[in-house]
Amino acid sequence: MKVVIPGGTGQVGTILARAFHQAGYDVVIFSRKTAPSPWRVVTWDAKTLGSWVSEIDGANVVINLAGYNVNCRYHQQNRELIKNSRVESTRVVGEAIARASSPPEVWLQASTATIYAHRYDAPNDEHGIIGGSEENSPDTWQFSIDVAKSWERTLNEAVVPHTRKILLRSAMIMSPDRGGVFATLLGLTRHGLGGPAGDGKQYVSWIHDLDFIRAIFWIIEREDIKDHINLSSPNPLPNADFMRILREAWGIRIGLPAATWMLEIGAVLLRTETELILKSRRVIPGKLQELGFVFKFPNWPEAARDLCKRWRE
Repeated sequence: MKVVIPGGTGQVGTILARAFHQAGYDVVIFSRKTAPSPWRVVTWDAKTLGSWVSEIDGANVVINLAGYNVNCRYHQQNRELIKNSRVESTRVVGEAIARASSPPEVWLQASTATIYAHRYDAPNDEHGIIGGSEENSPDTWQFSIDVAKSWERTLNEAVVPHTRKILLRSAMIMSPDRGGVFATLLGLTRHGLGGPAGDGKQYVSWIHDLDFIRAIFWIIEREDIKDHINLSSPNPLPNADFMRILREAWGIRIGLPAATWMLEIGAVLLRTETELILKSRRVIPGKLQELGFVFKFPNWPEAARDLCKRWRE
């Protein structure tokens, strides 16, 4: 079995490449730069066809994760990089699959749970409210939703009749690997800053890395899964509860809160956006549950304890 992961050098790509490699797959990563790794790395520019297309011809699975990092300030240049990198890479992967004499059976395309509406009243399953119409929502939130819609539209427009296409609307993937969202939140917690953000009422949607990996393998095998699917724990929870449980899992009592104005200042200094913290992402995995996927870590307390243990190790 061969899996190709365009844009697979980031944390999520590394998590998946490692899992597929351990399972005996022939793993190929597409990247702008090559670096030593246990699997093959092939260079591409993520927007034009090149010699890399031969790797897709005959592959079993393609998982496209390519896209400029959203952990940045959303000024005009970064907005163009964020949106164009996603649309262009998705388009060119579709072109490569369409030209293949032996196209992959499955194309998993990264998307985001951010596409859903900011809400507290009820969770969004795959039939949930697509965001973009919330009153008084910041311009940066509208931009993220526009990016997600454009990303998904590009996949849906790809004509690849022999390849099953699935959009992965992923929540935050919690992994003990350094450099990811869990490591950032744990770093704040360890330094006594792991209190509620803003009013703490906004929902955090998350998924344990082992469940994320298991779900990817499961989706590949399920020929009845098409279109889009939510990858998240069935139990999102408010930010204040999420951080309290993380403090308990680490064994620290103090967690200083951060008011919204403090977060805005901090975001400027850290060159990021508060949307990543303040938007209420109340997302649940309707299709996974309906089709019988069983989570190893459906609840945050058990997941947080496991992640803290593995981080220490």
